[in-house]
Amino acid sequence: MTLGSCSEYQKVLKSEDVAAKYKMAEELYKEGKLKKALRLFEQVVPQYRGKPQAERVMYYYADTYYQLEDFYLAGYQFERFTKSYPNSDKKEEASYKAAKSYYELSPRFSLDQTDTDKALEKLQLYINEYIESERLDEVNELVAELRNKKEKKAYEIAKQYHHRRNYKVAIATFDNYLVDYPGSSFREKVLYYKLESQYLLAIGSYQSLVKERLETANGYYKNYKKYYKEGEHLADAEEIAEDIKERLESFK
Repeated sequence: MTLGSCSEYQKVLKSEDVAAKYKMAEELYKEGKLKKALRLFEQVVPQYRGKPQAERVMYYYADTYYQLEDFYLAGYQFERFTKSYPNSDKKEEASYKAAKSYYELSPRFSLDQTDTDKALEKLQLYINEYIESERLDEVNELVAELRNKKEKKAYEIAKQYHHRRNYKVAIATFDNYLVDYPGSSFREKVLYYKLESQYLLAIGSYQSLVKERLETANGYYKNYKKYYKEGEHLADAEEIAEDIKERLESFK
């Protein structure tokens, strides 16, 4: 039976009968034999363009890539589907799977986040268009995850300047971070490392600059404590604040 099945598949694959190719492709797709189905879909898709069956063929074709986890081609083909068939009953599902494909292409936070930006754009378009969708909670969770990934990358870049003792750049980068991500889960860490950067910049400065920079650092401490009275870095922040106080006393 297996040999007969393989023989029949090869026969159809090599034939000129487009209808037979499509029929077998759909059967294989529904049976989960996706790689074989894809080879047939690749042959029949160009033949069905402009025909009544084209919508169904194109959806199966895109979804085969999706199930095979070829998310680059899945996203591309689902986007083609939504543009070609804007009134399709499958449009919402195709839009979701296109956006989800770009989400799957998003790399870990330490790498370039171009694909993450694209995924966020596609997911937001889905949210805007399908505000009543039953998938909305899931899509919002995906958006939150990707935003957190971008926030983490930006935070790690700023912290690297701090660890490399490039304190002026670190402070400027932390300031930009607070503007770009005001509700970030890394906000406390950013405020603390901004304080520490300013403090270390001050104590390593020429004497003529120390007092002014310590006073600025003290302002950063007060800002940190205003928002994080029981923060993770409170003990370290208070230790810095105590040293700032003692150093400022020496200027009186």
